[in-house]
Amino acid sequence: MHDFPPAVDAYTPTATSRPDTRTPSAFLWWVLRQQPDVVAVNALFGLVWMLPGTLSPFLLGKVIDTGILRGDLYATLGWAGLLTVVVLFGAVGGIVQHTFAVRGWLIALYGTQKLVVRKAGQLGHVLSRRLPTGEVISISSSDSDTFGAVFEVFSRGISALFAFFLVCGLMFTTSPELGWVVLIAAPLLVGATSPVLRPLNAAQSAERTRNGELTSMATDIVSGLRILRGIGGEATFGSNYNQQSQRVRRLGVITGTWQAVAETLSVLLSGLLLVTLVWLGSHQMMAGELTVGQLISFVGYAVFMVWPLQTFFEFAQKWVRGLVSARKTIALLDTDLPLAEGDAVLSATPRLHDLASGLVVEPGRYLAVVSADPEESAALADRLGRYLSGAAPVVELDEDLKGRAARRARAERDAQRAAAAAADAEAGKSVWGVEADGVDYSRLPLAELRRRIVVSDTGSQLFAGTLQTVIDPHGNHTREQAEAALRTAAAEDVFAGLPGGWQGRIDELGRGLSGGQRQRVVLARALLLNPEVLVLVEPTSAVDAHTEARIAERLAAYRCGRTTVVVTASPLMLHYTDEVALLQDGKVVARGTHSDLLATDPRYRQIVARGMEEDE
Repeated sequence: MHDFPPAVDAYTPTATSRPDTRTPSAFLWWVLRQQPDVVAVNALFGLVWMLPGTLSPFLLGKVIDTGILRGDLYATLGWAGLLTVVVLFGAVGGIVQHTFAVRGWLIALYGTQKLVVRKAGQLGHVLSRRLPTGEVISISSSDSDTFGAVFEVFSRGISALFAFFLVCGLMFTTSPELGWVVLIAAPLLVGATSPVLRPLNAAQSAERTRNGELTSMATDIVSGLRILRGIGGEATFGSNYNQQSQRVRRLGVITGTWQAVAETLSVLLSGLLLVTLVWLGSHQMMAGELTVGQLISFVGYAVFMVWPLQTFFEFAQKWVRGLVSARKTIALLDTDLPLAEGDAVLSATPRLHDLASGLVVEPGRYLAVVSADPEESAALADRLGRYLSGAAPVVELDEDLKGRAARRARAERDAQRAAAAAADAEAGKSVWGVEADGVDYSRLPLAELRRRIVVSDTGSQLFAGTLQTVIDPHGNHTREQAEAALRTAAAEDVFAGLPGGWQGRIDELGRGLSGGQRQRVVLARALLLNPEVLVLVEPTSAVDAHTEARIAERLAAYRCGRTTVVVTASPLMLHYTDEVALLQDGKVVARGTHSDLLATDPRYRQIVARGMEEDE
């Protein structure tokens, strides 16, 4: 039996299997195949749970025919006792079945969440270029729960199917005519709801798509709430969110309507079968073909038949909803990391050369990069860390479009996303243009490159957890090392201000911290890694001048003898660097110490003087 949480090794360096993402149906079957033992046990005890419904009519008929009508007390007590045993077995089976149903549900739910986390970790910065944040959140939350529901109804459907054939067998032993009626009518009744499943699928797909977009909007609003309040845009974005949520609500009403139609059909058709069986059984009893006990048994069979049939209807609905969720999930899981890599060996202290800009990073030196265009310097840092630069194009959908126009707009958005993915794949699989000791990045193992060349920029975020886990997520550093990194980043006030010190809690994205505190915690996390090459992009842009001066002095001492590249125009930071490279139009046009460039290069002086004004 599987232990909990479920073991998922897909999308890891040592992975032995991966999900079947050929089609939505194939993925759903793969989810079910991950726990065949749980499915089997759940179905077995589900059948035991249904035994009172299947055998009780038969036993009750025997009580009436062989006991009550004949006045035989022992026969009455014997059949009644057997009926009691069956009911007790059913109660025990129901408890065990429910336990394993919840177990399987949770395995499917958390197994999907672990798949999403593994895939997100594998894709890294590429993830946001392929799918909106809200889409990933929806897959991890609502879609994973849908897969749990599919597992539960699938196992219960197997039990219902065996119970259905068991009841049919009991009917055939008494009245073959009624048995054939049930055996033939049941599939026809289930198939009668198939015309409803297509519009239900379309409605659920539309609702799921809009719900993902709504989640993305909510995520963007929450992450930018400070800025929105600062510029007075909170009400505007709140109004847009309200309008979008109302559209999702209307789609939910449409989906609920089709679900209600499907459920109405299931109750109506099951009821018609019940009426038909009672009518036919009554006529057979009047003709002397059935006894009173057998008629009561058939009425009980007919009543019970409503249950398996409705289970089949429910399975059809949840399978359709599972296909919608699986379609969204495999769109994420099918995304590959578009970065080619080789098996060349990276030296301990590599000399880096960016061919596009001409920048050379010498081992063990503290180099600053200054540019009047922040986009140029950010793109340089991305290249040094082997990250795809720029954001993927996003087509904003006009929410007022409906019908064919809305479908055309979504098709255009999907086409642009596909084009961006193709462009990323072409850039990632060709020569990268940055060399480490003469070896192009595309020939180096990506995991090794990421470990030894670390880029920390203004987009770096914090996860929720204690201060200790936020700064040292892997827990492989000593407290003294963590304290040294925290002091270098001048983040002692964060430690002092948190109740519990190292065990003090930090909210997701560091929402309980100021912008400067959050930036310093991010810097401390990067410093604690102490990689061979550390690239820092504007590490002090959100702190005051006094704090920045402390960071600049401590950073130079902390990274002494280690290759460090800092992208900044702050004179306080530049003062402590070994060398400065000036970028213009993406090329290195000057190089020297801060004081030399300040005295000889007017272009450099103009950029740095602007930085001095900002500090003041």
